[in-house]
Amino acid sequence: MAMSTTTGGGIKAEPNVTPMIDVMLVLLIIFMIVVPALNAGFVATPPKGMNLKAHPEDKNDQVLGIDIKGQYYLNKKPIRAEDLAAQLKQIYDARTEDKILYLKADQTLDYGKVLNALDVAAHNGVRVTGMITDQVPGTRSAVVGDNPLTADKEKAAAAAGAATPPKAGGTP
Repeated sequence: MAMSTTTGGGIKAEPNVTPMIDVMLVLLIIFMIVVPALNAGFVATPPKGMNLKAHPEDKNDQVLGIDIKGQYYLNKKPIRAEDLAAQLKQIYDARTEDKILYLKADQTLDYGKVLNALDVAAHNGVRVTGMITDQVPGTRSAVVGDNPLTADKEKAAAAAGAATPPKAGGTP
């Protein structure tokens, strides 16, 4: 039996992909953690309330947020307090109607900070300010028409009630 003992003698140029895969996995994990935080914009726990009507956010709505530290966010983007007036003036001077600003502030924030934001907004083109709050957990709005699941039933009941003649003997 003949056996060859030569090794080939050439240098092989094979990339070592293990470090590249390690780096890619670390980047993937970082982006999985960071991206949801970027989409959230800011963290604020608004006050709780009862009988609140859900407000669907429209793409044209302007939302001013104030987090627990008092940092301002305009449409989920951080903004310095010094730049707030100029930004609001630029946005609302360009609008001919619908000069509404929605304010979402943390419930533990000093109310003076909220009043300052409202004052700046009022002096820079905002006509109406809406405060964003959350419904108390475990409750639903008792106002007719607020609950989308029962709104059609409530409208039908109201229409049926209006169509029936008044009972005799009652006060007009």
